[in-house]
Amino acid sequence: MENKNQEVLLKVDHLCQYFGPTKAVDDVSFEIRKGEVFGLVGESGCGKTTTGRSIIKLYNITSGSVFFKGIRIAAGKQSYKNTIEKAREDYKTASSEHPENAAALKAEMEKTISEQRRLMKEADADQKHCDKVYAQQRTAAVKEKYEALLTKASGEEKTRLEAEYRNELRKARKTRLVTQIQMIFQDPIASLDPRMTVKEIISEGLVIQGERDDQVITQKVNEMLELVGLVPEHATRYPHEFSGGQRQRIGVARSVIMNPELIIADEPVSALDVSVQAQVINLLNELREKFGLTILFIAHDLSVVKYFSDRIGVMYFGKMVEMASSDELFAHPLHPYTKSLLSAIPLPDPVYEKKRQRITYNPLAEHDYSVDKPSFREVAPGHFVQCNDAEFAKYQQELSK
Repeated sequence: MENKNQEVLLKVDHLCQYFGPTKAVDDVSFEIRKGEVFGLVGESGCGKTTTGRSIIKLYNITSGSVFFKGIRIAAGKQSYKNTIEKAREDYKTASSEHPENAAALKAEMEKTISEQRRLMKEADADQKHCDKVYAQQRTAAVKEKYEALLTKASGEEKTRLEAEYRNELRKARKTRLVTQIQMIFQDPIASLDPRMTVKEIISEGLVIQGERDDQVITQKVNEMLELVGLVPEHATRYPHEFSGGQRQRIGVARSVIMNPELIIADEPVSALDVSVQAQVINLLNELREKFGLTILFIAHDLSVVKYFSDRIGVMYFGKMVEMASSDELFAHPLHPYTKSLLSAIPLPDPVYEKKRQRITYNPLAEHDYSVDKPSFREVAPGHFVQCNDAEFAKYQQELSK
């Protein structure tokens, strides 16, 4: 289903997430528009889950920026530090080769260092104050809404609205921007606390946000349980009393009750039986249409991703190697790794399966990046590929046929 909305809800800009020498995510950039499903695919260990966890701020990112609703919620400083280090090294080399220009070179180096330090301060400030800015926006919106209602109300109606206004105002002041992003975790068993009842699990976010009325909490939990195909009687039970599919539904309810604008679904069906997978995917589709959710859908199963996603990004070894609309990617895969992934999709046709040719991807044999370095480029409108100049020309020629 094509998404016509062009408003960018999430922007990931040159995201890097390093763990020591391991580059789990390396220079990944993409945008997710409001109301669309963006699929992120790739083999195990390619950095899909790390990308999702970095966006939701479970990790402090190494470098790059994450913008949500136009506000920078995460910023890494390593790239600024690297630029400062390079400026110092370049100055040492250049001043030893051209000592007559030492003063001008030093001034240039100091200018670069000053600029990078300014950017680092900005990154720190944006991360520190993003929630405060959002809380101020929410508080102003609540005041505007209730002040208009209170001027028209009187008697019992006014008393009820005043109590509601105080409650909503308290929640708005305590709100955090990142709570507008919720995550459905891969493992439906490990992601639920075995010592908490279903009601406590689903309502935990509301309680943290400042909701104190138990009647409101119970009502919302029951609504969510019915919405995800469970019943209110399940609220008093514990996670071990449910099947894998039911546990994943509890995880979905926990994320949707916060009324988020973006859900990161981290392989929500990979641990489930095939029949249950279809139920959970259909549930996510229904919730998407009902609440206008935007979803970052991380998965292995390409046939599921094709059915569910508007656009797809393909990751390999921490890098985004190709990104296009779902139909375009399946019709015209360009990067050799994407072709390899698509060739691995099995079909329920024994005759086809006997003849199916698996394409293996060997980066050393496929690419020569010794001189001509690759970058992420737009080969056709909306179709991006990690390639160098020679490959860029080749891919454009492929598409023109």
